[in-house]
Amino acid sequence: MGLRENAAAAAGREVTEQDHTTVRETSNLAEPDLGDLSQDAEPTTSAITAWSRVMGEVRSIGKNEKFDGGRAGKFSFRGIETALNAFGPACRKHGVLVIQHKVETEYRDISTSSGGRMRECTALVTFRIFGPDGSYFDSQAAGEASDSGGRSTPKAQSIALRTLLINNGLVPTQDRDADAEHFERAEPIGPTAEEYRDEQLDPKTSPSRLNQIRNELRTRSMLNSKVTNEVGELESLDSIGGRMYQERTGGAQ
Repeated sequence: MGLRENAAAAAGREVTEQDHTTVRETSNLAEPDLGDLSQDAEPTTSAITAWSRVMGEVRSIGKNEKFDGGRAGKFSFRGIETALNAFGPACRKHGVLVIQHKVETEYRDISTSSGGRMRECTALVTFRIFGPDGSYFDSQAAGEASDSGGRSTPKAQSIALRTLLINNGLVPTQDRDADAEHFERAEPIGPTAEEYRDEQLDPKTSPSRLNQIRNELRTRSMLNSKVTNEVGELESLDSIGGRMYQERTGGAQ
C-alpha cells in the first residue's frame, strides 16, 4: 500500500482518482536539480570549502515576489522561502549546517499612519556555519521587522537569515547593473541671502569666517545681493560683511 492509500485509509475513505493527480509546485518554489542528494558529503571537507560548493550551486535568485504597500510604494523582492528553497538542497548536498548561534534584539513601539501601534524588533543574529569535518565559521546578519501581534522577533530573525544566505552566497539578482544608470548630481543648495546676513551680523562669527563668507558670495555671484540690515535699511552683503570685519578686527586688514 502506497502513501496515498495509507493517507486515504487514515482518513476513513477510499483512494479516488483525485488522489493520483500530480501536484506541481509553483516555479518560484521549485527546488533546483542537484542530482543525487543521498550521497554523503566528504567527511574531511572544511566549512569554507563546503560553503564555496554551496555557492557554486546557487548561481542566481531573481526578485520574483511583489510587494504593494499602497502609498508606501511597490517593489520586487526575494523572500525567505525563496532563499531557503534555493540554499536548503545545496546545503544538504554538501553537508553544510547553518545554525543560529546568538541573537541580540532591540525593541521599540511605533505608531502607524492609521493610528495603530506596532512593536518593532531589530535583531543582530550570529550564525555558525558548519562543514562536514566539524569545522565552522561565524557570520552576522541583521534583520528588522514590525508586527502588531507579537511576531516581530521571528520576522526579524527570518530577514536576518535571508540576508545572510543571499549576501554570504554572493547571489546576483539578475537585475540590471546599477552602473548602467547615469545621472547628473545636482549642485547643493547653499544658504540664502538672508541666512548669510544673519551669520555676518552674529557676534560669534569670526573674522576668518567673514572672509570665507565673502569668498562664497563671490563664487555664487551674491556679493551685491541686497538685504535688510540691522537698522532696517537695504545694504549689500558685501558691505555688511566688510563693516562686520572692520568692527571685529579693529580696522586691521
